[in-house]
Amino acid sequence: MQESSESRPDFRIGQRVHSSGDPRRIGTVRYVGPVQGYSGTWVGVDWDNGEGKHDGTINGVQYFQARSERSGSFVRSQNLSSGISLLQALQLRYQGDTTKEEEDEMYVLSASNKRVNVQLVGKDKIQDKLSRLEELTSASVSYLGVSSPGVPCDISTNVPNLKELDLTGNLISEWKDVSTICEQLADLFALNLSYNLMAHDMVGLPHLKCIRILVLNNIGINWTQVEILKQSLPEIEELHLMGNKISTIEPASSFAVQGFDYLRLLNLEDNCIADWNEILKLSQLRSLEQLHLSNNSLIRVFYPDDGMMRELLNGYDSCEESHKPFQNLRCLLLGGNNIEDLASIDSLNSFPQLVDIRLSENPVADPAQGGIPRFVLVARLAKVEMLNGSEVSSRERKESEIRYASFLSCSSFSLVYHHKCTLLCRAFRFL
Repeated sequence: MQESSESRPDFRIGQRVHSSGDPRRIGTVRYVGPVQGYSGTWVGVDWDNGEGKHDGTINGVQYFQARSERSGSFVRSQNLSSGISLLQALQLRYQGDTTKEEEDEMYVLSASNKRVNVQLVGKDKIQDKLSRLEELTSASVSYLGVSSPGVPCDISTNVPNLKELDLTGNLISEWKDVSTICEQLADLFALNLSYNLMAHDMVGLPHLKCIRILVLNNIGINWTQVEILKQSLPEIEELHLMGNKISTIEPASSFAVQGFDYLRLLNLEDNCIADWNEILKLSQLRSLEQLHLSNNSLIRVFYPDDGMMRELLNGYDSCEESHKPFQNLRCLLLGGNNIEDLASIDSLNSFPQLVDIRLSENPVADPAQGGIPRFVLVARLAKVEMLNGSEVSSRERKESEIRYASFLSCSSFSLVYHHKCTLLCRAFRFL
């Protein structure tokens, strides 16, 4: 028996949906229509997690092209959800009863690694306070299937004091919807849109003039879009862009990225940047204090001298005053890259304010891969106060420098230590 057209939800190509009953199973509609050999209308979905049945082809007929060989499947419309509004999600999360699944997730592990359920003391009191939406200042509706703002005035009326909003893993895809949400939340300063596959077309450029912290991890954004979005972010202080497959930094009209006058933290971890010259395009961000670059594909690091900067900026920035590269950078995270040479380590001393460095999981800093041990890193990095997430105490610095100096001054360095220190020598480039 076929479903009636009145009861069947309508879906469109490109629409974001989730599996009914499982808002974490999210995909994009790629086909709506008949399938040979099967009755009725089917919806072809390309699933984000890649867990489908085929690539959009069935019985030799290709209906759509999925991202991978097994990320697509055909689903009846009643088994899909087009999502709910933001207010509905807030009511579901904060005014609905606690589900059995949520209660089951409240546990600790015993000494034998078994789950022991725990009861939250004062849970009813906390729930009562959170249920008063008008008093909420921070809210998370992650993975609840939010697909639209709903009626705009409903947002400002029900959650007028909201300052932080986590929309991770929902069905938001249009920037105009983001704009509507932000316009209704006058005090909103922190917004997380991670794992919402946003449209590349920046139609309805969002008004984010009050946003100071913006998290855009794994949303498919590229730097060209960041440059467009920048115009709506005059007060931005933290920008997180993890997992977006960014390989190049493409400034709008110059070699170096301009604007972002108040940006203190830029997170580009888990991307595809291989050339340090791309990072140099960020060197004129005057307020930048933290730059997160772990888990990219960088093979070297260097600090540009005045001549190099003049050459790089030649023909650009004729109307902009140039500044000392990375003049306020204090934290540089480089873990999980492919840095091999000691010159890259030494170049970190040239950054004017750099005191917090992460180099773990790079060949140069991994003795198992022929790299140098921590004491050598501490000795060679004269200003470092935090290394690989661990504080460098005055005692550790003193002991590292003595140990390193003793190592270098050994008269029989090349002979006596050759066998034990081959890995160090190769890194030092002294032989």
